Amino acid sequence: MIDLSIDGGIATISFHVADRPMNVLNDGSIAAFEAAARKVMTDPAIKGAIITSSRPEFVVGADLETLRGITDPAKAMAVSGRLSYLFREIEKSGKPFVAAINGSALGGGYEICLACHYRIAADNPRTQIGLPEVTLGLLPGAGGTQRLPRMIGLKNALPMLIDGRKIGVGKAKELGMVDEVVPAGELMSRARQWLGVEGAANVVKPWDKKGFRLPGGNVQSPPSWQLFMGAAAALRGKTAGIYPAPAAIMESVYDGCHVDIDAGLKIENRQFARLAVSPEAQNMIRTLFFAIGDANKLVGRPAGVAAQTYRKIGVLGAGMMGAGIAHVAAEAGLEVVLIDQTKAAAEKGKGYSASLLDKQVKQGRLSPDKRDAILGRITPTETYDLLGDADIVIEAVFEDRVVKEQVTRAAEKRLPATALFASNTSTLPITGLAETSQRPANFVGLHFFSPVDRMPLVEVIRGRKTSEETIARAMDFVKAIRKTPIVVNDGRAFYTSRVFGTYVYEGMALLNDGVNPSLIERAGTNAGMPVGPLALMDEISLELMHKVMRQTEADLGSAYRPQPQDPVLVKMVEGLGRLGRKSDGGFYDYATDGSKRLWPELATHFPRLREQPSLEEVKKRLMYIQSIEASRCLEEKIVNARDADVGSILGWGFPAALGGVVSQVDTIGIARFVAECDQLAQLYGARFMPPQNLRDRAARGETLRAA
Repeated sequence: MIDLSIDGGIATISFHVADRPMNVLNDGSIAAFEAAARKVMTDPAIKGAIITSSRPEFVVGADLETLRGITDPAKAMAVSGRLSYLFREIEKSGKPFVAAINGSALGGGYEICLACHYRIAADNPRTQIGLPEVTLGLLPGAGGTQRLPRMIGLKNALPMLIDGRKIGVGKAKELGMVDEVVPAGELMSRARQWLGVEGAANVVKPWDKKGFRLPGGNVQSPPSWQLFMGAAAALRGKTAGIYPAPAAIMESVYDGCHVDIDAGLKIENRQFARLAVSPEAQNMIRTLFFAIGDANKLVGRPAGVAAQTYRKIGVLGAGMMGAGIAHVAAEAGLEVVLIDQTKAAAEKGKGYSASLLDKQVKQGRLSPDKRDAILGRITPTETYDLLGDADIVIEAVFEDRVVKEQVTRAAEKRLPATALFASNTSTLPITGLAETSQRPANFVGLHFFSPVDRMPLVEVIRGRKTSEETIARAMDFVKAIRKTPIVVNDGRAFYTSRVFGTYVYEGMALLNDGVNPSLIERAGTNAGMPVGPLALMDEISLELMHKVMRQTEADLGSAYRPQPQDPVLVKMVEGLGRLGRKSDGGFYDYATDGSKRLWPELATHFPRLREQPSLEEVKKRLMYIQSIEASRCLEEKIVNARDADVGSILGWGFPAALGGVVSQVDTIGIARFVAECDQLAQLYGARFMPPQNLRDRAARGETLRAA
């Protein structure tokens, strides 16, 4: 895990954690690093040390297995304290240590660099430097909240810590997070040179010298007071009060920088332990790191199917979704045939990709040559003639069964027999759509999310006749275009649309019940959702959801049961012509400058209750209904618990602090959740009745995650 070599009195400590995909800090690597560092500190023949890596990355942080499921704060303190105390020994050792940063140094990896007396980075465009622990509900627990402000000042350090920013070596040099940037081939020689020439004179850190003051002003200075006051005010809006890590980071910096570094490290250690055992951190570690990691590794991929590589795809429909799919496929290096009814419509779809790429070029993130290469891989056309050697075709036309059937037949006439056919439907059952296909075993659902270029999730939908080979190959495709797949079984609205829909539908039900729309919207965002349900409904389009409602009525006939949101959809669309944002207004009015306000006439058409419910009651209705529907999906075997959580976070922005729609139940406590849902059902209707699997698990004391 650590290679130690000594040459001319200079030790090189090189990370090489061979049993992990990348260099991480775990029990084994920490023990090996500690032994090597103590050898340097105690051997009189060693004058100083270079810390580097023999792998492409430096060190990318802690192995989160050491924190997964941890419940004892004392154990959490010991985990971070071990490194924190070792790093303090290194910087006080009297021997110079220099970090030769050859690749990404993140989290605990960058904290190693902070403990060194000098930091030199190779000029590598792929290198990322930062302390991103906040993104997993944690804080840097090995000195990051104490050393970084003392090194680059509070103004520069706080955003890096609170936002978990990862930056390139150029920006890191500008901020003072690294001292030098040199060509990669000169990294080790420059590190040796620094040790030999300057190292001995720089073995005392600035904060260990008498009279030290933080760059830019100490905590008590007026600029720092303003900084903390502004950050505290902004924090509530960013975290909705459900993410404790940013506030803990701010407290750690504020309290720790009032005192000497050793006392500050103890403050940091206690804050780290408090966060590590919190439900929020455990939820985020489990879902954001492990569950999403498993999904990206295709852990659920059917076994025994050879991996497929993709060269060429067809996309049917050059509207917003089809154009987005074409864009991400071309970015991933695939040839794309983009088909629409007219050549002009197909060209317009390609233009969407051009606009995205031009923006990247303007920002300096992409070269004109690479832009042209990506665009060159998209061929717009009005015919199906170029599909003869396509590996997969993705249908992304209107949510109209007749139109989908027409393009399916037309495309299959040109496709090779082995090609997959995928529908990007968000609601129509795949089994029904596949009845048109001459090869139903090769027919699969691939539900993308809008905007495709930014949304990471793809729902892979298994129809009744879809083969396991097709599922495996579809997952390979999703990975090839750098998206995260979840696999779900067929059913009306599948999983994501079905569960996500309950959020916006409950928002409309609340409106119909007489709840103030401002309260509805505030409850949604205060619960941690990205936007309120009414604003989200406007973005989706009331017209679209109205069509889905009417289509469902037609499909189910006498079996259709009216839903609480139906009267709102009918009144808004059929009665008032308020169709959503794209049609100049729905629940909101929209100004030309992009601003919006709730439509003042809502109160006229949806009279308000004299006595409004509490914010907590509205939040509970909006959030619980999602987990109830998710648990029904588990009971019906539409999706497994892991993919349900992943899909909710990546698909519609369910709060990561709750771990996902399934984990929310376990965070609340399954018995308590069932009891509170029964109360909601008595007040607001049977849609809040917990399904039997929830009751059974509550009775047995099991978690829903194990379903």
